[in-house]
This record gives sequence, structure tokens and C-alpha cells, in this order.
Amino acid sequence: MSKVFILVAEDDADDRYLMQTAFREKGYSDRIEFVENGVELLRFLETAETADGGPEFPGFILLDLNMPKKDGREVLRDLKQHPVFKRIPVVVFTTTKNDAEIKRCYELGANSYVVKPTSFESLLSVVENIRNYWFQVASTP
Repeated sequence: MSKVFILVAEDDADDRYLMQTAFREKGYSDRIEFVENGVELLRFLETAETADGGPEFPGFILLDLNMPKKDGREVLRDLKQHPVFKRIPVVVFTTTKNDAEIKRCYELGANSYVVKPTSFESLLSVVENIRNYWFQVASTP
């Protein structure tokens, strides 16, 4: 069985750094891959392979909504319409806190919607909760 990892789609370099630091500070040694936009995310998944040649997909995707080239909404729609990628849990992880946007993301197939915390201490807690849920509580295909 392949090692499970996390794919993070985030265009802001500071947010990527904070996310990586939060996982490290919590003591997690998970493989975390970062992409900067939706085009890179889809390309990453399309070319994902293990050493034995089979596909290796993340345990879940943290998806920012506001990215260049292809935003999170478009990527979410594409992922959830794809015959294989639709099985990967997608956690929308964004600064947008708007009821209409939240509803739209769930309609597009988001598995969860989390508003980015405003402090690093809160980020530590959110990272732990998301990771524990998708790797220890939830059952995924």
C-alpha cells in the first residue's frame, strides 16, 4: 500500500509556509505536496505514479478557492466529475466566509469547507483536526 499524503493547492507562498510549519510543529511527518493553482493540481494528479507504476493519490486535498489560472471552484467541479479523482476527499480551505459560496462548494462536491484561521495557534488546531478526521475517523475508498 502506498504512503498516504496530502495535496495542498495554495497560491500564496506565506500560506504554504505556514501550512508546512503547522504540520511540522504538530509532529506529523506526512508527505505534503504543494501546487500553486488549479492547472498544476490537475496536472499533478494526472501524472501521479508510485514506484510500481500505479497511481498514487493524496489522502485528501486542501483546496484554496482564490487561485490564478483555474480557481478552486473550477477545480472542484473538474475533480468531482472525473471518474477516478472524484473519490479523493476535497477540503475547501479558504478565507471566503460566505453562505452562498459555502453552499456552492458543497453543491460542486466539496467534502468539507473550512475557513482559514487568522492565527497560527488556530491553524495548528485546524491542521490537527482535519488530518485526524481524514486519516483516522473517516473511511474513504
